[in-house]
Amino acid sequence: MLNFIERYKDRKLKYALLLFFLLGAFSAHANYGVAFVHGTGTQNDALNNYWKSEFVNSVMSGNGSRYIVINCDFEKNMWDAAATGCLASQLTQFIQSQGITQMYVITHSHGGNMMRWMMSNPTTDSRFPGIIDRITNVTAIAASSAGTPLANAVINGNVFESVLGWILGYQSEAVKQQQTSWMSYYNNTYLLGTSGRPSLPKPFKNIVGTDVDSAIWDGDSYCAGYQNQVALEFTQNWLNSCSDGFIECSSQEAAGTLWFRDKQRTKGREPLSHQQSRRKCFNLDSIIRDDI
Repeated sequence: MLNFIERYKDRKLKYALLLFFLLGAFSAHANYGVAFVHGTGTQNDALNNYWKSEFVNSVMSGNGSRYIVINCDFEKNMWDAAATGCLASQLTQFIQSQGITQMYVITHSHGGNMMRWMMSNPTTDSRFPGIIDRITNVTAIAASSAGTPLANAVINGNVFESVLGWILGYQSEAVKQQQTSWMSYYNNTYLLGTSGRPSLPKPFKNIVGTDVDSAIWDGDSYCAGYQNQVALEFTQNWLNSCSDGFIECSSQEAAGTLWFRDKQRTKGREPLSHQQSRRKCFNLDSIIRDDI
């Protein structure tokens, strides 16, 4: 009996070692990729016009060369062929051409809603399931998961329409969708990941911007452009005390899980405005790079 037990334990050890080496071999041959998904707006060169190459290059440093910067028309409704249809086309082409088996997705603002639409409605497009299967994580920066009161103001046609044209656009379909009442409806019907709704099929973790600094004597106010900080400081007056100048913290945290609020991890405990959270500001790039 003792010999049998010893042989059995020996066999289990061999199987465990075999499994370990097989998993190691699989991991070594996995093709990792990173996708950068922009927010509201029509992009033809999001690398330089939305993210900036220094941010993307820093995030990708040490993480290989397999990445894609999405360029789509996110002025359209989430389900539009020019929006998530375009997103699906570009991600599928990236996956197939690069042989991607695991994909880390970085989104900003309304881009988080685009990814949530895809993950929440996998049967609406034959390409969605293959993309979802390869996603390991969605890092949502400043996501407008519950919309923003500024979208309400833009649609109502008041002063925000001219002040926020540079960041929100005007009365487009995407801006209408980001009205708080509209996002409440979508979150309760078509989108997953918010309170009381089923979870998203893949992790959706949030980086939250909590404030805007625009003091002219503070050098940190100049990261991503001082004029943008001044504009976001102005619009913050119409939001609650915790916001990035465009989206309130409660909206940024409405879907998925909280990864961190800016000051918990940024260099100098600096806040990230809505503009700074897609730029190389206060070590945001290295925080994401290390996570990848």
